[in-house]
Amino acid sequence: MNNHVSSKPSTMKLKQTINPVLLFFIHFVISLYTILTYIPYYFLSESRKKPSQIKAKPVSSEPDSAYRSVNSLDGLASVLYPGCDTLDKVFMYAKNKFKDKRLLGTREILNEEDEVQPNGKIFKKVILGHYNWLSYEDVFVRALNFGNGLQMLGQKPKTNIAIFCETRAEWMIAAQACFMYNFQLVTLYATLGGPAIVHGLNETEVTNIITSKELLQTKLKGVVSTVPRLRHIITVDGKPPAWAEFPKGVIVHTMAAVQALGAKASVENKPHSKPAPLDIAVIMYTSGSTGLPKGVMISHSNIIAGITGMAERIPELGEEDVYIGYLPLAHVLELSAELVCLSHGCRIGYSSPQTLADQSSKIKKGSKGDTSVLKPTLMAAVPEIMDRIYKNVMNKVNEMSSFQRNLFILAYNYKMEQIAKGQSTPLCDRFIFRKVRSLLGGNTRLLLCGGAPLSPTTQRFMNICFCCSVGQGYGLTESSGAGTITEVWDYNTGRVGAPLVCCEIKLKNWEEGGYFNTDKPHPRGEILIGGQNVTMGYYKNEAKTKTDFFEDENGQRWLCTGDIGEFDPDGCLKIIDRKKDLVKLQAGEYVSLGKVEAALKNLSLIDNICAYANSYHSYVIGFIVPNQKELTELARKKGLKGTWEELCNSCEMENEVLKVLSEAAISASLEKFEIPVKIRLSPEPWTPETGLVTDAFKLKRKELKTHYQADIERMYGRK
Repeated sequence: MNNHVSSKPSTMKLKQTINPVLLFFIHFVISLYTILTYIPYYFLSESRKKPSQIKAKPVSSEPDSAYRSVNSLDGLASVLYPGCDTLDKVFMYAKNKFKDKRLLGTREILNEEDEVQPNGKIFKKVILGHYNWLSYEDVFVRALNFGNGLQMLGQKPKTNIAIFCETRAEWMIAAQACFMYNFQLVTLYATLGGPAIVHGLNETEVTNIITSKELLQTKLKGVVSTVPRLRHIITVDGKPPAWAEFPKGVIVHTMAAVQALGAKASVENKPHSKPAPLDIAVIMYTSGSTGLPKGVMISHSNIIAGITGMAERIPELGEEDVYIGYLPLAHVLELSAELVCLSHGCRIGYSSPQTLADQSSKIKKGSKGDTSVLKPTLMAAVPEIMDRIYKNVMNKVNEMSSFQRNLFILAYNYKMEQIAKGQSTPLCDRFIFRKVRSLLGGNTRLLLCGGAPLSPTTQRFMNICFCCSVGQGYGLTESSGAGTITEVWDYNTGRVGAPLVCCEIKLKNWEEGGYFNTDKPHPRGEILIGGQNVTMGYYKNEAKTKTDFFEDENGQRWLCTGDIGEFDPDGCLKIIDRKKDLVKLQAGEYVSLGKVEAALKNLSLIDNICAYANSYHSYVIGFIVPNQKELTELARKKGLKGTWEELCNSCEMENEVLKVLSEAAISASLEKFEIPVKIRLSPEPWTPETGLVTDAFKLKRKELKTHYQADIERMYGRK
């Protein structure tokens, strides 16, 4: 039951509509150009590594042997720099090396205004200026003073302090302060709902919380009375209005005031407590895709091992690189990526999903988004964001004139063929794809993707149109975000790369799903990750820790991921299934819900999809967020009229969408029993704010099931 999507170039080519004679002439010219440019390319190209070369090997001949990167066969890496075994030492090393270099950048807000939409809704728009930068030295001093100020407010070493804040420079400064003073940083997603916030704050028994004015007013104000231990609230962006109804004993400070307190007291203060490698650095609450979020205890040595492995996969990482930070810093992917950059002298410019590009929702028309100003070379993204970019660009291509569209398609297909041969296309990059590439600033050399599987079609699109490598990674909060990342020169799709140098991976038999590490031609099984990046377990949850983690006879920690993987002959891993996503139908067939969703998600008609099935019925159903433009056009073609809500609630519209889905499912080689038989179209998008997806846009299946319970009963015939 393998859900590997074919990644052959021929299956991902775009279709053109050109006169056959003209097409033959164009192909002749292209072939001539290719022959003439191949010889100089071969001798002048800096890197001609073959994607087929071995990247990881099993350490023994046993079927359950662990695979290691060929660069760490003799021992796993665990330290970034000699002697830097805690995060405060890593930052001190970077500060001394890159002292006056720019580190953290924030755009100034020039103007804010309300823009009334045609439907009467009001959108807030901003005009932003240049990036203002803090140097390594500036950040160090601010973090040192902030940590000392927190100490003056009563924060003790090895006790918990929470941060509930959007991604911004102050978040990283606060984190560095906690690492320096050995405060255990509790991270919570800014989009969590009230019950989840209260659960995290009360479980960790925090007395101090770092937040922003907006989140204090919109999220925390309503729940502070249910967090009895809370004493100090620190806002990173100025003082909010005073509230008479605030609980007694809770004091609100600004970050600047706490830093001033720390700077004043630092003269007479005694040296602060330093962390040890095994001390907890972060208690990171997961996004809660399966219920209340769990706190993962991550030590200093766990994080350092993880970022050591990640950094090794990014060639020539250094002072010339610029990283754009916009994903939640409470997510392990973003925190790890920024710590990798901080430790290597890269600049980090902050952004948000609403201001990322010129077309983003909060950017006033005619002004520039963050990527246009910052021009990043490095960027992290979750597949949901890449899928959106892919669909938006392809919709624009479909709106081009016939000549422009066919020119784009010819260049796209030509570049796909050249990538498969390991060759570059400088003319296409310069004249055809430059405009698309400028959407991300024009300088991007590496896109790091994690959080969920990236479809081969989207990955290849990013390679072609953004003229950069896509490093698809695999890791979990429980493994400090580290597991695998593809090599930058490996343009294969559908894989997540070889194990990082900090860890090893083995496959464990899963009999119920029919996956065995003795399978031919490729070993398959549940993915187990071992290494110093594997975390300490779940906070105050010994039972779950014992279920998901274990130590081997050598004292090495292992994580049981619940994901099903398969190793290719070159040592690269594919994620082919997930234990939790596997459902047994009434007739005994097993359906992988993730496989069904992956096969259908890239349809332009679909913005999001959740497949559902249970053992009491013989068929799969689905909940779909349709693309408004595409669905409206389909309705027009079929002669169906109505408002957006009326179209989504229309049985006729459901049937038309089902026809499109079925065709796509057959093209993707889904089995008949895997194809959704009935669907529900949702007029409302699924965002983290709705509670139906996580901050990384992973589906919250339990919440979706509850939300659509009436529809499930309707589709399965129960009234």
